[in-house]
Parts: sequence; C-alpha cells; structure tokens
Amino acid sequence: MELTPIYKRVIGLDVHQAQISGCAIVEQADGTVSVERHEFGGFKRDRKALAEWAHSISPDVVVMESTGIYWKSPFAALESVDIIAWVVNARHVKAVPGRKTDVADAQWLATLARAGLLRASFIAKADLRSLRHIARHRQKLGGMLASEKNRLHKLLTDAGIRLGVVVSDLHGQSARAMVKALIAGKSVPEVLSLASNRLRASREDIFEALQAEELTPAHRFVLTEIMVHIEELENRIARFDAELLRSLRDAGYGVPLQLLQTLPGIDLMGAAMLLVEIGVDMSVFGSAQRLASWVGMCPGNNESAGKRKSGRIRKGNAWVRRLLCEFAQAAGRSRCALKDKFQALNVRKGHKRSIVALGHKMLRTIYAMLRKKTHYVDKTVDYEALMVARNAPRWLQMLVKHGYVPAHA
Repeated sequence: MELTPIYKRVIGLDVHQAQISGCAIVEQADGTVSVERHEFGGFKRDRKALAEWAHSISPDVVVMESTGIYWKSPFAALESVDIIAWVVNARHVKAVPGRKTDVADAQWLATLARAGLLRASFIAKADLRSLRHIARHRQKLGGMLASEKNRLHKLLTDAGIRLGVVVSDLHGQSARAMVKALIAGKSVPEVLSLASNRLRASREDIFEALQAEELTPAHRFVLTEIMVHIEELENRIARFDAELLRSLRDAGYGVPLQLLQTLPGIDLMGAAMLLVEIGVDMSVFGSAQRLASWVGMCPGNNESAGKRKSGRIRKGNAWVRRLLCEFAQAAGRSRCALKDKFQALNVRKGHKRSIVALGHKMLRTIYAMLRKKTHYVDKTVDYEALMVARNAPRWLQMLVKHGYVPAHA
C-alpha cells in the first residue's frame, strides 16, 4: 500500500521491557528515502543512547505504542532532549489495513506516522504524571478500606450482632466505639453506654442489636485484626491525601482545585484526583466529546442499516471513570439540577446506566468549567437568596449600629 508522505523525517519505536527497536524513515532533498534501524536495551544508558540517536535525526514525529507501562521511561528520555513523542493506541494501529507480514513493528509505526494516519494520545504534563502515582495508589487504598469495612460488617453479622441495622454508618464515631467495646469483651450495658444521643434508634433497639449469639474467641481475634487494619489504612490514606494536596498547591493548581469543588458531588480530594488525571488544559482534547471518548464515558456508536445496536461504553481511563461514577452517586443525592437529571434518567434507564449518563454529563460540564475558567452555576439554586439569608443578620446589625435603622425596628 503506497502512503502519501506528510512528514519527511519520522521515527517509530517498538518498545518492550528489555528492548527498544527504532526505525527512522528520512526523505532526502532529492526525494530518495532512507531507512535506518537501531536496537537499544532497556536500561538507563540505553534510553539515553536512544534519546541521543533520535535527537541527531531531528525527526518531525516520533511514535510508539502504549504498551503497558514500558513506554513511560523512553518517553521521559526523549522528553529530556525536547522531543515529545506520540503515544498511540495500539487498536488504532491494527485498524489500518495494508500491513505486510515482513514489516517490523517499528517500521510500520514510522510508515503510518509519515502518512499522517496516527493520532497522538493525551499525555499529561510531567508534574501531573508524577502525582498520578500518589492519586492512583490512594484509590487502591480506598478500595482496600471499603473491602475491610465490609468484612467487619459481615463478621459481626455472622456472630449475630445486628448493629448495622440500627446505625446509618457502622464506622461512625459512636458505632466504632461500640464495636471496639464488643471486641474487648465488655458487657452489653457497658457497650450501650457508648451510644451517642444523636442516634435515631431507640436504646431498646440498640440493646437488642448488640445481643451476640456466639461471639467466639475466633470472632474476636479476626475482628481485632480487621479493626487494626482499618485504622492503619485510614491513617495511610490521610497521609496520601495531605501529600497530594500539598504537591498540587505547591505546583500552582490551587485555583482549579477550588473551581472543581463548585460542582455538586465533587469534594476536595475528588477534585485533586481528577485534576492529576485530566490536567487543566482542555485544548489538548479539542472538545468535550473527545474528552468523554478518552475517558470511556461516552455512549457506544454501533449502528447498521438504520438500527441501533449495542450502546455500551468503550474502554478508556478507568481511574477517571471510577471517580466520575462516585461524583454522580454523590450529585444524585444532593439538591441541585443534577439530582433532577438523575431521577429522570433513573425511571427510564435504571440505576447503573443513569450513574454513567450523569457522570458523562458532569464530565462535559467539567470540560466547560476548566476551558472557560468559571465556576459552576446551578440553574435551580437562587444564589442571591442564599447570600442574603446568610448575611442578612449581620447587615441588619450594622445598619442598626450606624443609625440607618432604629434599634426597635
């Protein structure tokens, strides 16, 4: 297949764990085309040699496939010599017809790039890429914490303790104190004395919920270990949160952090973890539709002969998709226009599809907020009335103090 060249000097890289294959295709001034191949190892000295070789060619484009995490080190090495490589989706490469079996991966990537048939994927700035390690591990720790809390609840139920029936949060301050007292072998009246007066359940119901059928030594041992692990995970998550926020603010991302929190359903940590994934420059995506496609939150487009087939979402950034689903869950319970949208969708689509659809809508809103650098304004909220209700007592006091309104008015 003959491909019309757009770029004159291109390099394709086939990246593996221990080896990097490079192929440079260079069109000379007289129209002749030269092909140069090089093999490099996977160590730091080899990546440095790769960067020097690429810099000596002065390519218009350098492309590599996004194979696992192996592309990251060569990408950073090229970035150090002011070469921003294209990281392309392997699925897009395979979709292009005409490849011969005797053409190496690196040469085929260079051939496609030379013809302008590849599109670069979004790669965040170096500072945000580094902070992703903190944010993503924090998400993993959050999943581990949720699993441990579920195990604790299940083990208490196995012992006949139904505390989760009478309290809304089994890991609230009062409920946790009661659980610790049960594990320590305290009597039911002693445990009941730790119940907060703010609990809606009656003391009789709480007393009955604390009655254990058989809280064996094995139960107590496992419950003790789970509780220790839960508190350890909570402390570790707190350290991750503090480090992530400090790093973002030191890097100058304080304003976008505040901006994202104006959208219902997004708290400080949610804004921080979203920011390290998508960044603040929305021009790299071009449109809200492309951002949704990159995340994998857009509906599928599978239509043939006028019939709509599967509408399942595509694969994308699973970290952002998980955050958006959490945001949608929270927004669906708040007092805002997003709640009305969720309730309307829930009637027709069911809970899970409605969460995805609301997350998609929130992502498009986030794109507009970051692109225009403006906060979210909810059409169902009278912000002027809220401001007056919050400040009217203070205003009236000042008017009375300075004599504009009589004190008895």
